[in-house]
Amino acid sequence: MKIKILVIALLSLVYVACNNSNSHEGHNHEVESHEGHNHVDQDDHEGHNHDEDSHEGHDHGDHEGHDHGEESLEKNDHSDEESSHTDEISFTKEQAQMAGLTTESITSGTFHQVIKTSGKIQASQGDEATLVATSNGIVSFVNPSIAEGDYVKSGEVIITVSAKQILNGDPVEKAKIAFETAEKEMKRADELIGDQIISVKEYEQIKMRYETAKTTYQAQSTNSSVNGVNIASPISGYIKNRLVAQGEYVSVGQSITTISQNQKLQLKAEVSEKNYKSLKNISNANFKTAYDNTLYKLSDLNGRLLSYGRTSGQQSFYVPITFEFDNKGDLIPGSFTEIYLIANPQTNVITAPVSSLTEEQGLYFAYIQVEEEIFKKQEVTLGQNDGERVHILSGLKEGDKVVTNGVYQVKLAATSSVMPEGHGHNH
Repeated sequence: MKIKILVIALLSLVYVACNNSNSHEGHNHEVESHEGHNHVDQDDHEGHNHDEDSHEGHDHGDHEGHDHGEESLEKNDHSDEESSHTDEISFTKEQAQMAGLTTESITSGTFHQVIKTSGKIQASQGDEATLVATSNGIVSFVNPSIAEGDYVKSGEVIITVSAKQILNGDPVEKAKIAFETAEKEMKRADELIGDQIISVKEYEQIKMRYETAKTTYQAQSTNSSVNGVNIASPISGYIKNRLVAQGEYVSVGQSITTISQNQKLQLKAEVSEKNYKSLKNISNANFKTAYDNTLYKLSDLNGRLLSYGRTSGQQSFYVPITFEFDNKGDLIPGSFTEIYLIANPQTNVITAPVSSLTEEQGLYFAYIQVEEEIFKKQEVTLGQNDGERVHILSGLKEGDKVVTNGVYQVKLAATSSVMPEGHGHNH
């Protein structure tokens, strides 16, 4: 019994000792936890100081950032103001008057389909005469200085052909001798045929030789002179070309010069086959010559379409179309032209005069009058062009007032208005 009580007491002591030990370790852990708490407090404190730094940085950032934002805003406002100012072109009334400036209000209307091609001006058939040599000999122009474009009258002697210095002799003298000989033979044959000394066949042969000699002599003697055989112009007109030079030898039938009246001219265009179906709708054309910037309209020159279609036997990918018109201007047959063939009409189309457009590096611009002395440069997209007006695909609208005369003066004013200022240069 005593032993049992002792065992229980010992077990109680051991239990108490174990509990006290665990409690002590837990207390130390709490101390460490407390130290950790102090460390956290310290960190929190340092973090708080850091927050203060952050706050200071925020103040600095807010302050400086705010100032920078104001500068940026002012800069943007200034940039917008400069951009708006750059778009405006100042052109005073005095400048406009000196430049002869004119404007046109854009409206929509009818514009025709245009086929642009090239061609040539040529004389109308029956409007020319070619002078040819009526005998062999040396050509001598009555007026040695006569040149292409000079005017001559009908019946005026232009050329003489002389064979007096040629080995074969003067053909007029030879024709005269041949005629006189044939004439004597003919008179003798008249006597012989009456006496039936020669046959009728022989008589006819002699008569034929006589008639031939007579015709030749009369043809050459009619226009002959001391200087040779004269050649006169059958029509009044202009020297189109000289085919031989002064003192050059010519044979009978050789062309010497061409005379053109130039009352009627023809405009011949060459059109690509891809436009063949459109040719039946063409009834008018505009054209420009290489030596003159004037735009000629067939409608103003009493022009009319003569024909179109492939020339028989022609090996070409182009289709000829020919017009005839009155030569009211200083147009030269044989000159090459730019041709604008006028085809189907298009309605509600916005167009502008060709004179209102400028070109810069492949882009096209018009100048719009915004106010009385303020203009604006406007980029435009172009469609077809008939030589006088251009189809505007984009960039202009109805009511816009575009400059049609004095465009380059406004362009120069625009260039000077965007020159950098002094502070811009320093920057």
